[in-house]
Amino acid sequence: MPSALPDGEPVPDDGALPPHALDGAGERPLGFYLHVPYCATRCGYCDFNTYTATELRGTGGVLASRDNYAETLVDEVRLARKVLGDDPRPVRTVFVGGGTPTLLAADDLVRMLAAIRDEFGLAPDAEVTTEANPESVDPAYLATLRAGGFNRISFGMQSARQHVLKILDRTHTPGRPEACVAEARAAGFAHVNLDLIYGTPGESDDDWRASLDAAIGAGPDHVSAYALIVEEGTQLARRIRRGEVPMTDDDVHADRYLIAEETLSAAGFDWYEVSNWATSEAGRCLHNELYWRGADWWGAGPGAHSHVGGVRWWNVKHPGAYASALAAGRSPGAGRELLSAEDRRVERILLELRLREGVPLSLLKEPGLAASRRALSDGLLQQTPYAEGRATLTLRGRLLADAVVRDLVD
Repeated sequence: MPSALPDGEPVPDDGALPPHALDGAGERPLGFYLHVPYCATRCGYCDFNTYTATELRGTGGVLASRDNYAETLVDEVRLARKVLGDDPRPVRTVFVGGGTPTLLAADDLVRMLAAIRDEFGLAPDAEVTTEANPESVDPAYLATLRAGGFNRISFGMQSARQHVLKILDRTHTPGRPEACVAEARAAGFAHVNLDLIYGTPGESDDDWRASLDAAIGAGPDHVSAYALIVEEGTQLARRIRRGEVPMTDDDVHADRYLIAEETLSAAGFDWYEVSNWATSEAGRCLHNELYWRGADWWGAGPGAHSHVGGVRWWNVKHPGAYASALAAGRSPGAGRELLSAEDRRVERILLELRLREGVPLSLLKEPGLAASRRALSDGLLQQTPYAEGRATLTLRGRLLADAVVRDLVD
């Protein structure tokens, strides 16, 4: 089941932000994340805030239905306009995630995007992305999305091997994600991503190479590759605990990452974030870069998180509770926190170090600078950028990114 929300102070019923939150807003891009919390089935490794029809039955009534979800989410977009007041920024990125957004009708996704365009306007070069399950789209669906303003799409491929997909409880058939890339291109999508997962129990190096080769052969301009994390409370965690499937160790994860880097680089993909590769600057996911660079975004939907000017807040998790709050004219916010200057400094280091451009050394305090010198000596940071005032990870440093960043934030 979905993980718990953090603690925090209450969100005002009208969602009002502290006055300082919009100070200097014109210098920061604004994005929207739209969360669609529905899935046809629950994947065994997933602890995202998603719900199947069975899980929702009897817990939310008509308010939790996906049939009227788009209009409910539009209500939050309108609330965002009220809260942000006369903020003149057009929206730079929109990302629809889940869950499986494409369980909604294509017209519903287009309507959600239209609400953002109507209330805020979209930047001329706005990036508009949706995630998609390969089995839940067809050429007509993709054509509707493209005509409605979507220009980037991310398909959950995970693996090209049937036995790996089975362990993950993925329902699509091998080959379908690759066909989706061709269909998206035919519909006019300029940018297409394939998501992969490595380190699944029972996956071999050859299985992983086959998945990378299949993804590259499909012709996307972006590939995301994530190590499988076994979260407590998931079906996969229970299966591992019972001894039904083996746990994959960190050394295997490291080997698979090196295979990914070698294979993707040879095919013309450059890493720009530890888990993301693109064939060009234009192919990078701008929305995720908003997160990594601490920009402003409004997260609409159950359990969605937002950040504006050092204020972070999160919505109630259940679709029924979310819809009920909006129907009553209240913010669906469950809690919030005001980030201090130190909080924001630490977060910049945590997130920006993962990027190819790295993090300015000027953000580090003396213990962090001392740690950075050790990391440089150990081959975890690149020499030339360091001499120019930036900490940027080497390939070995990417393998140990979490450990490196823990030392630098001191």
